[in-house]
Amino acid sequence: MKSKLFSLSFVFIILSAGLMHAQNSPAEIRYIAIGDSYTVGTGSSPQEAWPTLLTKHLQKEGISIRLVANLAQNGWTTQNAVEIELPIYKKLKPTFATVLIGVNDWVRGMPASTFSARFGNLLDEMLKELPNKDRLLIMTIPDFSVTPMGASFGNVRDISSGITQFNDIIKKEAKARGLNVVDIFTLSQQMGQDPSLVADDGLHPSAKEHALWENLIYPQAKRILLGDHR
Repeated sequence: MKSKLFSLSFVFIILSAGLMHAQNSPAEIRYIAIGDSYTVGTGSSPQEAWPTLLTKHLQKEGISIRLVANLAQNGWTTQNAVEIELPIYKKLKPTFATVLIGVNDWVRGMPASTFSARFGNLLDEMLKELPNKDRLLIMTIPDFSVTPMGASFGNVRDISSGITQFNDIIKKEAKARGLNVVDIFTLSQQMGQDPSLVADDGLHPSAKEHALWENLIYPQAKRILLGDHR
């Protein structure tokens, strides 16, 4: 989960990829994913990560959607998302977005109150750019404590309870804004019983686990995009 240095080349590549499709049909849904290693696909690949799988699944079901950019980066926190991902997100004009972030905030010992404020601010800034305010879908933080290398990132803290506390904040901030949350925490704990769900690095989810997450995320995403929020 070590943070990567951000470079200008990242900005140029992402902007170029998104703006190349600026002339797409207005009916096409422009999807942007914000997050960290759990969104970009660390341990597998961007093509195997759940945002790509979700996009393909929705397309298969007849929904006109394009993953304009997966802005996530390994090791990033909510502050990184606000400072680096948001400016690009705003330029790419999304009409649907997802966010899965917070694990690195917890690993680095961020106080719960600070995380709550930063996560809430991130949601507010993302919502400002969406024409339809219902089209922001949030995921909870996975439980990395069950992986072979997970304990080494706990600093003698109870990882599972710490992540649960941050997930409670995520749910609270989402509820305050009327947003939908997909809870992948419990599903992620299966990584402790099935080694095939863990990537070769012993920490991140494998492509197989990403596929399981996508299966859980898909129904909620479809309901949001089709205007059914039950």
